[in-house]
Amino acid sequence: MIGVFVLAASLLLLEKMLRLFEFVSMEGGPVGVVFKMLLNLIPEYAGLAIPLGLMLGILFAFRKLAVSSELDVMRAVGWSYNRLLRVPYLITIALMVLNFAIVGFIQPQSRFAYEEMEFELRSGALGASIKVGEFNSIEDRMALRIEGSEDSGRELRGIFARLADDNGQVLSITAREGRFLANREDRNTIILRLMDGTIVHEVEKGSPRVLSFSQHDLPIDLPALQEFRERGEDEREYVLPELLEIGWSSSSTAQERVGSLANFNYRMVEVVMMIMLPLLAVALAIPPKRSTSSLGVFLSIVIVVAYHKVNQYGAEVAAIGQLDPFLALWGPFAVLAAMIGWMYYQIAYVPGGQAIGFLETFYSKIGRAIGRLFGRERLKGVVPESQFGEDEEANEAIEAALQEARGAA
Repeated sequence: MIGVFVLAASLLLLEKMLRLFEFVSMEGGPVGVVFKMLLNLIPEYAGLAIPLGLMLGILFAFRKLAVSSELDVMRAVGWSYNRLLRVPYLITIALMVLNFAIVGFIQPQSRFAYEEMEFELRSGALGASIKVGEFNSIEDRMALRIEGSEDSGRELRGIFARLADDNGQVLSITAREGRFLANREDRNTIILRLMDGTIVHEVEKGSPRVLSFSQHDLPIDLPALQEFRERGEDEREYVLPELLEIGWSSSSTAQERVGSLANFNYRMVEVVMMIMLPLLAVALAIPPKRSTSSLGVFLSIVIVVAYHKVNQYGAEVAAIGQLDPFLALWGPFAVLAAMIGWMYYQIAYVPGGQAIGFLETFYSKIGRAIGRLFGRERLKGVVPESQFGEDEEANEAIEAALQEARGAA
């Protein structure tokens, strides 16, 4: 169970990591902020990874018992599926409490922290860097280009700067090297100390003046940093008590009440759904007799992920007022719960029952058809093509006879 949780969370984070690296590199921010943003995404992905890990953990345990025939022995001595599910349900209740804390209280805070970090990265509050070899615009009044840098950006080489003011005066500066220095008197300004360069002062009417220098300090005004918004612009940033307060408050607008109730029901249905996962895991874990089919594993992942996406869609539709929040979110849960209950009844109380027996039959037929196709391709070099006719039973007999002859040889 822990292994599945780690694997699912890692896959989701790796997919997001590539986008974050590209985003941070485009904004010119420090690489370390990527890992801080990924850390704030863990609660978001844990809401899906925990139910998935719980279900697959129980499914693999029962599947191992069924394939090794140990489950038949336990059933023969009087242990029912209800008795075997006692410990899995203890684990389920503990994980439901954990998931409730994550989606109800931790996830909103981490979402807001992620949005704040993204805003600071866009605004430059996290330390945007000067791109080497490109023209960098600062406050639309200064263009700066640096040929190269050394010592982690402390030493700059090949510097060109062009400044313009409102009076039409333009300064063009070139320097062999330089470095950025902090301004202790004004924190909104930094000093670019230039060494061995030339200044060309251009005016609208008159000849330009040229000045050579061995050292020149050029003040650069930093862009004013905007403050990030308050938490709560998105209802997903509210914890559960806040959602209930907004949803039942008479002072809230109709749109705020609908959005908060939709998000509240979405979080609750995601947690309550976990109570049905052990039953679904058992129903899909037991393959047909004398079979090791893994179709149930595939279906379990599809069902959980598809239900999660259906809930997300229902929450979005309910938030804009097109459906009642209770109906949009608890309706799919009732359908899924009824389906899981029927599947568990088939496997636990119907002798020889299979929850997905019709799918297993179809899956086995497809597998045999593919096997015959590839087996025929392998035998074409041994048996003339003319011996294979349209009679499938005759073709199977030819293949079986050839395989038996090969085994005897």
